[in-house]
Amino acid sequence: MSPERIRALLEKVGSGELSAEEAMEALRDLPFADLGYASVDHHRNLRQGFPEAVYAEGKTAEQIAGIACEIAAKGSPLLVTRLDVSRLKPLRSLLPEGKYDALSRTFRLEAKESPRPRTRGYVAVVCAGTSDLPVAEEAAITLELAGHPVERIRDVGVAGIHRLLARREVLARASAIVAVAGMEGTLPTVVAGLVASPVIAVPTSVGYGASLGGLAALLSMLTSCAPNVAVVNIDDGYGAGVFAATINRA
Repeated sequence: MSPERIRALLEKVGSGELSAEEAMEALRDLPFADLGYASVDHHRNLRQGFPEAVYAEGKTAEQIAGIACEIAAKGSPLLVTRLDVSRLKPLRSLLPEGKYDALSRTFRLEAKESPRPRTRGYVAVVCAGTSDLPVAEEAAITLELAGHPVERIRDVGVAGIHRLLARREVLARASAIVAVAGMEGTLPTVVAGLVASPVIAVPTSVGYGASLGGLAALLSMLTSCAPNVAVVNIDDGYGAGVFAATINRA
């Protein structure tokens, strides 16, 4: 449940439009709902400004749908990550208004009557190569669902650095930047050297053998000489999106 919905509920109690018992019934699932196989955290949106997301890997289609419906029923924005098409059918049947993005493997449903947050500007999501797009798009969709404007900059890796320099003005105006790269993972450091904004580096598992499934990019980003770089885990577009939204919140 969002802070706005709780505030509206309390105002109705204060005006006499709603009884205390009715308000208690509406709030009975705070701070969480026990589904047996999951404890859905309805309090997270109030505490952190973004509701619990559903990480689909390792869950059955029925578990995913059950958790998602519980979140959506409370009026919170819904985001399911790492969702393969093979487990989409029950979710799409129960929440037909939701949108599935095959590239990022995300399912999203915007909150009902949820006001847009005040933001400092936009977040730039930049990726080194087309192979990094699934992770970059997960970050971008997370940001947009949280109400933050996004500028997408694609396929501007350092092997053709002139492509990145051509977007320098867009990068410089961003309140925060999510930089996604696999292989040697140099892109975030180069971007950070061009701007004053914080850069959230996301290593991806893209690359040949010695990239070690993203470990080479992760270590490169962690040892960046640019002081305005923070690093999230390998392929963690969602985490980068939430981090950037926190920075961009006014």
